[in-house]
Amino acid sequence: MPMYQPSMLDVGGGGQVLDLDTAVKDGILGGGGGVTATGAVAQKLDLKKMIEELNSIEVPPVFICPISLEPMQDPVTICTGQTYERTNIFKWFSLGHYTCPTTMQELWDDSITPNKTLYHLIYRWFSQKYLALKKRSEDVQGRVLEILETMKKVKGQARVQVLKELRKLVLNHASSKKTMMDNGGVGLMSSLLGPLTTHAVGSEVVGILVNLSLDSESKSNLMQPSKISLMVDMLNEGSIETKINCTKLIENLMMDNDFEFEVVSSLSLLVGLLRLVRDRRHQNGLQPGLGLLNAISSHVSIRNSIVSIGAVPQLVDLLPNLNPDCLESALSILDNLASLPEGRLALKDCPNSIPNVVKLLIRVSENCTRLALSILGAVCRLAPEECASIAVEAGLAAKLLLVIQSGCSPTLKQQSAELLKLCSLNCTATLFISKCKLTRTLQ
Repeated sequence: MPMYQPSMLDVGGGGQVLDLDTAVKDGILGGGGGVTATGAVAQKLDLKKMIEELNSIEVPPVFICPISLEPMQDPVTICTGQTYERTNIFKWFSLGHYTCPTTMQELWDDSITPNKTLYHLIYRWFSQKYLALKKRSEDVQGRVLEILETMKKVKGQARVQVLKELRKLVLNHASSKKTMMDNGGVGLMSSLLGPLTTHAVGSEVVGILVNLSLDSESKSNLMQPSKISLMVDMLNEGSIETKINCTKLIENLMMDNDFEFEVVSSLSLLVGLLRLVRDRRHQNGLQPGLGLLNAISSHVSIRNSIVSIGAVPQLVDLLPNLNPDCLESALSILDNLASLPEGRLALKDCPNSIPNVVKLLIRVSENCTRLALSILGAVCRLAPEECASIAVEAGLAAKLLLVIQSGCSPTLKQQSAELLKLCSLNCTATLFISKCKLTRTLQ
C-alpha cells in the first residue's frame, strides 16, 4: 500500500495531483469506464473482502488511513478536517491522545463525523477493480479449459504453441492453477511426458508442472522411470530455464514419502547437476542445482556415485564465491560425502579443501560453522600428521580458539576443543603457538 498523502490524490499517468473535491467533481474516483458495481451486484460485495483480495494493487493515497496506512473501510472526519479509519482514531483517543495524529493540533471538539462521500468513493473504486479482476479471472479459467480440450487433439508444433500459451497463463494468473488442478490438467500434462516426448513439448510441460501444487498421486505418476529419464535428458541438454525447471520438479518429487531414490541415482543426473552449478554464465542455476544435489546426497547409497564423478574438488572450488544459502547447501553435501572413506580421501587429496573450509569458520552462520568443523574433523582424523600442519598454517587453530570463546553451542565448542587438541599433537609447537598468536602467559 502507498504512503499517506493528506488531502491529495495522485491520478497517475499525467502526473496530475487533485484534491478530493476536484476528484469527485470530475468523476476521477469512481467515474466512468471499467466495470461498475450497481444494483443487486453491488449489494453482494463486501468491502473488507474486496480490500483483502486486492491487497497487491496500488490504492489512491486519499483512501489510506494516516494511522494504519491501510485502506479505510469506515472513514470518519474529526474537527481538524482530517479523515481516519474509525477504529484507528478511537484507539488513538483511548491512549490518552487529544490531538490530531496528522497535524498534531489540539482538538477543540471531540465529535467525529462519518465521511459518507469518501466511503462511497472507496466502495465504488474497489468494486470496479474487484469486478474487473473477477471477470479477467473467469476469462482465464475459460481459456484454460479450452486449452485442455485442445491439447487432446493437437500434435507437433501446434501442441508446443498451445502449451506455451497455457504456461503463460499458469505463470501469470493464480486462478489458472486452480482450474488446472480441478479439471484434470495435472494428469493430462503428466501423460505428455514419456520416452517419445520431444524436448520442445517436455520443456513446456515441466515449466507448467513446476508451478503447480502436486498431490501424492500426481507425484507418483511423475516418478515413472521414463518420465524421470526425460527430465534428466532435458537437464543435460535443454536451455538454462528448462534445466532449472527440471531440477526444481525432481526435488519437489523427492519430498514425497513414496519416492524411490534409485530413480535419481543415475550418473547422467549427477553430472548434469554438477554442470548446472558450475555454469558461470547462468548463476541462477546454482541454488536449485545445489539444493537437489544436497537432497540426493542425504541418501547413503548414492554418495559414492557423487564422489566418483569428481564432485568433491568441484564443490570445494565453488566455496569462496557462494552466497550464504548456497554455501550451506554445498557444505552439507561435502559433509555427507565425508561420511564415506572415498569422500574423506577426496577431500584430503584436494589442495583447496582445508584452506577454503577453514575460512568459513564463524564467518557465515552457526550451522555453516558446524558443517565446516565436521568436514575438517573428518579430514584431519584421516591423516593427522599430514593435515594438521596444513590446517594450522591455514589459520585453523586461531579460528578454533575464537569458536571456543564465542556464543556457539556447547557441542560446537567441544568439537573445536577436540580438533584443536588433535592439531596441537600433530604439528610443531613453534608453528602451533605462532599461528594461535598465544600470549606469553598462555604459553
